Amino acid sequence: MSRINIAIVGVGNCASALLQGLEMYKVSPENTIGLIDYNLGGYTPADVNVVAAFDVDKRKVGKSLKEAIFAKPNCAKVFYEKLPDYPVKVQMGEVLDGISEHMTDESQDKNFLIADEKPCDVVKVLKDSGADILINYLPVGSEKAAKFYAEACLEANVGFINAMPVFIASDEEWAKKFQDKNIPIIGDDVKSQVGATIIHRTLTKLFENRGVSVDRTYQLNFGGNTDFMNMLNRNRLESKKKSKTQSVQSELKVAMPSENIHIGPSDYVPWLNDNKICFIRLEGRGFGNVPLTVDVKLSVEDAPNSGGVMIDAIRCMKLALDRKIGGPLYSISAFTMKSPPIQYTDTEAKKMVAEFVEGRKER
Repeated sequence: MSRINIAIVGVGNCASALLQGLEMYKVSPENTIGLIDYNLGGYTPADVNVVAAFDVDKRKVGKSLKEAIFAKPNCAKVFYEKLPDYPVKVQMGEVLDGISEHMTDESQDKNFLIADEKPCDVVKVLKDSGADILINYLPVGSEKAAKFYAEACLEANVGFINAMPVFIASDEEWAKKFQDKNIPIIGDDVKSQVGATIIHRTLTKLFENRGVSVDRTYQLNFGGNTDFMNMLNRNRLESKKKSKTQSVQSELKVAMPSENIHIGPSDYVPWLNDNKICFIRLEGRGFGNVPLTVDVKLSVEDAPNSGGVMIDAIRCMKLALDRKIGGPLYSISAFTMKSPPIQYTDTEAKKMVAEFVEGRKER
C-alpha cells in the first residue's frame, strides 16, 4: 500500500493530539486502545505521513512541525513525546476570518499572535508537497477561511476533511463542486470518540427506542483551550450550535421544538486547559406519563478525543482516492462528523463504513 500524505491547516491542539497518536501507534502496533481498527482496508497509522502544515500564529509559522505542535497557545495533553524531526516547516496561511477580534491581545497566552509574514501560495504548497488530503482544523467561525481552503483543494486536486462546523460537505453546491472534479470530501464538524454529542445522541436514541418521550434537553460545555476562548464571541457560534443541535435532533422521529432543546458552549475557564466539561440533561415521560430525568457529567481531554476518528477518516479517504471515488463520502462522514450530508444512527454508520472498506458501494 502507498503512504497517505496529509496536510494540516490549523496546527492547534487537535493537530498536536493527532500527530502524537500517529507516532505512538506506529511504534506500538500492539496497543490498539483508542482505535476501532488498527488495519483499515490495508492502511494503518504507520502509513500516515505529514507533508505540509499551515497556521497564522507567529509562535508556529516558520517553525518545524515538531516545535509548533507544542508551542503556545496549544495546551493539549502530552501523552507521547518521542516525535520525529518532521521535514516540514509550518507555512503562513491566509488569516481571513480565522481569528476572532477579541483574541489578539498579546498579553494573553491563549490568544493568537498573527505572524507578520506574507501568506504562502497554498495551492502550490499542496501540489509540491504531494499531499493527498488536507485536514481543516481552523477555529469555529472561520467561514471564509474554511471555504478558501476547500477551494484550494479543488484547485490542487486534494481530498478535503472538514473537521470544523462550516457546512461544506453537507452543502449541495459545495458537494457538487467536489463531485464534478471527482475529489473526495468528508465533513462537517468532527464528532469525538466519546464526546458530548455522541453521548447526547445515544441517550436521545435510547429514550426513543424505549418508548420514552424527550420533552426537554440541554447540553452545556466549557473548557480552557483556545476553542472555548474563541467561542466567547457568540457571533462565531451560529454554525457550531446548528451542527450540534441537528446531530442530536436527527436521532428523533419528530424533532423537538427549538425552545425545548439547548446545545452549545457556556463558558471559558482558563485553568481547565484542554479538559472539557459537559453537562447533559434529558427530561421526558415514560409509562403512564410519569416523569423521567437523566443528568450526565462528562470530563474529557478534548483534543485526543477526536484523534481516533480522524485516523479513520484519513484512511477511508485514501481508499476513496485509490478507487477514484469523488464527492461526499457518506458513510465515513456519518460515522465521524456531527453534520454529514446524510445523517444515520451511529450503529448504522459504523456498519456502512465496514461495507465501504470492504469495497461495496455507498448507499
